Amino acid sequence: MFDCHTHLVERRHLSGPFLADAKKAWGDDFNLSSTPLEHRKAIEGCTGAIVLALDAPAVGFQVPNEWVAQYTAENPTRLFGFASVDPNRERPERILEQAIRELKLKGLKLAPIYQNFHPLDNGCYPLYSKAQELKLPIMWHQGTSFVHKGPLEKSRPVYLDPLARAFPDLKMIIAHMGHPWIGETISVVRKNPNVYTDISALASRPWQMYNALVEAVEYGIEDKLLFGTDFPFFTVRRMVEALENVNAVAEGTNLPRVPDRTIRKLLDKNTPELLGLV
Repeated sequence: MFDCHTHLVERRHLSGPFLADAKKAWGDDFNLSSTPLEHRKAIEGCTGAIVLALDAPAVGFQVPNEWVAQYTAENPTRLFGFASVDPNRERPERILEQAIRELKLKGLKLAPIYQNFHPLDNGCYPLYSKAQELKLPIMWHQGTSFVHKGPLEKSRPVYLDPLARAFPDLKMIIAHMGHPWIGETISVVRKNPNVYTDISALASRPWQMYNALVEAVEYGIEDKLLFGTDFPFFTVRRMVEALENVNAVAEGTNLPRVPDRTIRKLLDKNTPELLGLV
């Protein structure tokens, strides 16, 4: 089991709108913590994990590439750090190349709802081109968030379809199945060979998770579903339990079941090989 979606983050990395809205959502005692020690313990039962940086000054979520690189360098065959570059920065493609060549990071994390950019902005294309040139997968947070300032109008998964056509060799992962636009995400994944999606963070909504997996099976994208947790928001144990109990909401009805094979494929997938990380 490989966790394709984890964060390294401490309280010092959060400020501004993100922190304020997180406290509104979860209370004043909100404390998002994933120190290197906590992260190591969290993935003990996994073959490895992707660890994400985040460069989002627009909302106050700043996890440095250097910090992620220092941690993942401890175990480079098991931990794969993804750089993050705010596309609004000057020459972001240069910042990305430096992070890859000097820090030895393995991918790119982008989040329009946190970084306040539109995926189809012309100024972003050199960044995508550089990612394709360097054979880097891009993890997209292309969906909703509790952050009031985050622009939903820039966060639709469908905006990645033109990019997948323009950069056919660029591997992309849509995080959280693009919730709430899950059907839209499945459509983008199905038609584009190098686009994948992960199930991270869906455990808290059993009905949504059940419907998402049923729809994924019906559209035939089982092989492009990736297991992830969104740690520290969710743990491996919680996500695995949610998967194993995903059909509970359909018990005693004529609704379809998520096949056992789908769950096994999710848990047994060799994600690093699939994404070209090894």
